[in-house]
Amino acid sequence: MERDGIILFREFLRHPWRVGAVTPSGRRLTEVLAGTVPRGGVVVELGPGTGAVTAGIRLRDPRRHVAVEVNPRLARVVERRWPGVEVARADAADLGRELAARALGPADTIVSSLPWAVIPADRAHAIMTAVRDALTDGGCFTTYAYAHTRWTPPARRLVRSLAEGFAEVTVSPVVWANMPPAVVYVARGPHRAVAG
Repeated sequence: MERDGIILFREFLRHPWRVGAVTPSGRRLTEVLAGTVPRGGVVVELGPGTGAVTAGIRLRDPRRHVAVEVNPRLARVVERRWPGVEVARADAADLGRELAARALGPADTIVSSLPWAVIPADRAHAIMTAVRDALTDGGCFTTYAYAHTRWTPPARRLVRSLAEGFAEVTVSPVVWANMPPAVVYVARGPHRAVAG
């Protein structure tokens, strides 16, 4: 079986504006991200890549785990490795339609590995709106950013969007064990109508 790092790096070279990472999330970052996921409910994973975080999500019913991956090669990797997980080959902005098609209702938790630093502002806004609309009222959205990019305009836009779109946002300490080091944002209580 081809190594995850090679698969991801190859897809990054093919589509750098869609893949955004050259290595899979490390074990410690995966633990922090998956740590927000309860054992029950509906869980959506945005941008699973080769499935590093997918492996850390432990649901009682894996059919209630929807992995939304726009890259068809990466989607096939996740389908092959976790046959019980529902893989949607779709854009994250179409999250609501994908949940409706599976009659799953709103998500209790959404975990994102999307590359916010390379997503254009209008696309990031569409995805964040889809995330808020797809969550239950008390739902949780978890995502991360690389520590060295936290001061860039896209990273500041992400923080602003989370602060405006959710009732509560917390930030983890830097996960130094990841390469590159990252911080995890945990946002709870989505606001339904947010301007801008």
